[in-house]
Amino acid sequence: MYITTDMVESSKFALLEVKYHVSGVPHTVINEEHSIVGAQLEMKFAHATLKPISK
Repeated sequence: MYITTDMVESSKFALLEVKYHVSGVPHTVINEEHSIVGAQLEMKFAHATLKPISK
């Protein structure tokens, strides 16, 4: 298993901002279905990131 990432400046990519309903940053989208908004503690972020892909 591996994880890939992309990072974009939401103000430069308005279409992505609308598509993913970005209302704050950081805004993490996982598999285009799940999202995490705001800064998170490392363990909480890891759990939230891995939960959707562990099914």
